[in-house]
Amino acid sequence: MPPLEPGDYYFNEQGLMVFTAKYHLKRGYCCKSGCKHCPYGFRKNQESKPKP
Repeated sequence: MPPLEPGDYYFNEQGLMVFTAKYHLKRGYCCKSGCKHCPYGFRKNQESKPKP
């Protein structure tokens, strides 16, 4: 993982670290965890069932 720099993350109201799209792009891949700022378009609640 690349080292953290200013602008790569912030802390939300609950005090949790949230990675920004900038950091995800710098990392270079999608972890498929449903990250809030995923620049790769992955959403954890997406249906994986094929459409009829």
